[in-house]
Amino acid sequence: MQLKNSYSAREVAALTGLSARQLQWWDDRRLFQSAVGPKPTAAGGFTERRYTPVDLLELTVLADLRRQGMTVSRLRLLLETLRSRFGIRLFDALGGNGSVTLLTDGREVYARTADGRFFNLLRDAEQPLLVIAAEPEWQELASRTHAARGRKKTRKKGKPKAREGKGR
Repeated sequence: MQLKNSYSAREVAALTGLSARQLQWWDDRRLFQSAVGPKPTAAGGFTERRYTPVDLLELTVLADLRRQGMTVSRLRLLLETLRSRFGIRLFDALGGNGSVTLLTDGREVYARTADGRFFNLLRDAEQPLLVIAAEPEWQELASRTHAARGRKKTRKKGKPKAREGKGR
């Protein structure tokens, strides 16, 4: 995927698997605001929201967490904790090159600091965790684009599916 300067809400929806309505709802409730918000036009409509490449990467991670069952309130808590506790945004914790690396077991999100301390960001981000073994079921959070949604091909009723390789 080649990065662009900005992405429309439709493009972000196609790449993340979120719907344009979800993006609008998240923007309206200040969970995740677009870089450029909608503006009224002379014709009575609105311009489309625009997102930066960094926004796209963050939204991809948030969409994955949402598909895993994480609630919107927990996503909000994650973003707020990263800002307030560590002074970073989600993008800064992706890829393992920053001062904080994010890990998940599918239910919780953990932060591993550069000095090796662990924190549960959704429970008590001030209290370090005692981790005795390696992160057994934890996976690093990463940004992966979602496959574009497409229509499933359907057969017309009454016509049998053609068989291949039967050598008739």
